[in-house]
Amino acid sequence: MKQWLSILLFLYGGQLLAGHIRVGKTHQYHNITNAMAAAKPGDTVIVEPGNYYEKNLVIRKPIVLTGLDHPVLDGEGKYEIISIKSDNVTINGFRLQHTGISSLEDYAAIKIYNGRNVKVTNNIIRNAFFGIHSQYGVNCLIQNNYLEASSKEEQQSGNGIHCWKSDSMRIIGNTITGHRDGIYFEFVTNSLIWKNNSKRNLRYGLHFMFSNDDAYMSNIFENNGAGVAVMFSKGVKMVRNIFRENWGDAAYGLLLKEINDSHIEHNRFEKNSIAVYAEGANRVNVLKNSFINNGWAFRIQASCSDINLQYNNFTGNTFDIATNGSLVLNSFNSNYWDKYEGYDINKDGIGDISYRPVSMYAMIIEQNPSAILLFRSFMATLLDKTEKVLPSLTPEDLKDDSPLMKPLPL
Repeated sequence: MKQWLSILLFLYGGQLLAGHIRVGKTHQYHNITNAMAAAKPGDTVIVEPGNYYEKNLVIRKPIVLTGLDHPVLDGEGKYEIISIKSDNVTINGFRLQHTGISSLEDYAAIKIYNGRNVKVTNNIIRNAFFGIHSQYGVNCLIQNNYLEASSKEEQQSGNGIHCWKSDSMRIIGNTITGHRDGIYFEFVTNSLIWKNNSKRNLRYGLHFMFSNDDAYMSNIFENNGAGVAVMFSKGVKMVRNIFRENWGDAAYGLLLKEINDSHIEHNRFEKNSIAVYAEGANRVNVLKNSFINNGWAFRIQASCSDINLQYNNFTGNTFDIATNGSLVLNSFNSNYWDKYEGYDINKDGIGDISYRPVSMYAMIIEQNPSAILLFRSFMATLLDKTEKVLPSLTPEDLKDDSPLMKPLPL
């Protein structure tokens, strides 16, 4: 018997010995600070409903901190609320509000410092400078949190979920609104952003900087200053996202700047000023996306090369493609264009004449933006029709040689 007990303690000692400490008016501990000090590694601290003013809670041991019915942790407008300085910590089920605001410190409702295997789940965060912040985090999970801020200026607002120099992060099922950037990645690798809803943020719904080999999938980016910006990154997979109603003078659904070897597939771009704006992008596959009712569907600058647009649907856009150069280093094949007026004699579903998606007037606007005022005029329409017959300003090689007659079922 003793032998079996020894084996069980060796294999499951942490779980068998882990205890539960309760915090509340009717329990031994009335505040979280003292309960955490009494907790041993592996213990669970359970917090009863109520309002707790604990200044800055610093967690230096692997524990589970969980709230019942979302007890309130209030930073009183002065403090970072929870600072995690240990591996294997879980924060679950709290309402966190009113962090400090500083131009020198990134105060956050929950901040991970050099932590591994940290879980931040099912929390409500309101009026925080930064919502959830990770620096040097590894294999951390941020899931099913609701983050809401009400800042009016970028300078007075931090990011909802902010990851810096982190690896193997999983950002899943969160709702972020009212922050500077909804989700921000800088020097983050091998990470997944999945099924989040980022809306009404001041700058970007999602912002990548110097982050490689990441994926964002099945997210909604709606009514932000701009939807998503991917900058100075490579190996990024962008799949099955919705970019919707990102309007404004420089409001992109998706901004690609100096990115390489990436993949954009099965996304929906709807009612954006510019669905996709690409500058300095190289070796990017753009496949099976829907571009619907945008101002510009795809603005591709002359600095881009080896961008492959194939099997996409372009419907209801003011301009399908725009560019500022005449040299074509990208390919446009087998897409559906609702403005295509060609024919299909052999009924194979592919147009028998090439389609030139860049209109002359789009070229004029690239050089003289104020010319957009005359866009619907008879003269502009006449010039576009003439250009399609006798191309002179539009790039001769920018064409789809196999345009589809019917939209793809995307």
